[in-house]
This record gives sequence, C-alpha cells and structure tokens, in this order.
Amino acid sequence: MANSSEVYVVDDDEAIRRSLSFLLRTTGHAVRTFESAEAFLAEARDLAPGCVISDVRMPGMDGIELVGRLTGDRLPLSVIVITGHGDIALAVEAMKAGAVDFLEKPFKEDVLLAAVRKALDTEVRTKEDEAGRQRYQAAFAGLSRREREVLEQVVVGKTSKIIAYDLGISPRTVEVYRAGMMMKTGAKSLSELVRMALMAGL
Repeated sequence: MANSSEVYVVDDDEAIRRSLSFLLRTTGHAVRTFESAEAFLAEARDLAPGCVISDVRMPGMDGIELVGRLTGDRLPLSVIVITGHGDIALAVEAMKAGAVDFLEKPFKEDVLLAAVRKALDTEVRTKEDEAGRQRYQAAFAGLSRREREVLEQVVVGKTSKIIAYDLGISPRTVEVYRAGMMMKTGAKSLSELVRMALMAGL
C-alpha cells in the first residue's frame, strides 16, 4: 500500500516543513523533514523508498541539483518539486532532471496529496502518465502553428514580453494565444499548461 512508504519534506522554511508534515501525517503517511538538500543527501542512501517533496529555491544546493543527484544515484525516491510563482523555467528544468511532478505555490492540499499518492505508486503513475501523454498529445494536436510557437517559448519559461519580441508580435497577442491554448487543452493555469506540454513530450 502506498501509505507504507515514507514522504521526505526538504525545505529551508521551518513553517512549511511543519505544515506539510502535519498534513501528510493526518492522511496516514510516515514523514521525515530536512532543512536542506545537503542534510537529506547525507542520509538518502539509508532511507526507505518513498517520495521527496522539495522546494526548488533553497540556500546551498537547490531542488534541481537535488533531483539530478537522486536520479543519477538511481535511488528509489520519486521527487515532487515546489515552485514559487514565476519559477516555471525552474520547474521545467527539474522535471527534465527527473522530478515526477511540480506544484506551484500556493497549492491546494488535495492537489498535493494526489501528487504524493501518484508519486508513491509507480504502477499507477506509469498508467496515468501514459494515458495523460496520449490525451495531452491529442489536445495539443489541435493547436495552430502560431500557438505551438508560443507554447514552445512558454515551456522554457519566457515571459509574454520576451515571447512577443522574439516572435515579432505584441504582448497582448501572446496573451490571446495563451488563452486560446488553455481553452483548447483544458489547462486551468499556466503551470498546468506547462506540465501537460511536458507530459505530452513537446
């Protein structure tokens, strides 16, 4: 059962460590917290398989480097990264390094718990990822050429102003394209649109 695995919270903010630990424990998860990536890595090889929830921006080693180290060491740990608003480019980098998901702050408790359940259950994750990949590929197939050009820039974290400059259009036009993409794909936020694009393999 998924809840038999541990969840490891890695964040330099003590208040976030406490709140996430409380939430996860009340839903039946065993939880350990670490104040830095370095502290977590010092024990990582001796830890039980499970899920890591890590902030992206931390003093010293950041969340992206932590993901890369865990992926490189092939440890049985799935990583969910937490990003602040505007950190889409970092979230993309983390997922390319091996993170299984990213959540943009502020996130709802049920969204975090669903992400943890999925991260802990490899079989469910594999099935959901494949189903999602096919669904998202079908959704993105309906985008126009210009919308795909804008999407490619959004996924690497460029702002509307920079995208507009690069493509020779106005920032307002970029926003219109973004709104159109979200309507066609069903994405409720920019971070969800990016997550869907990554899962679709774009």
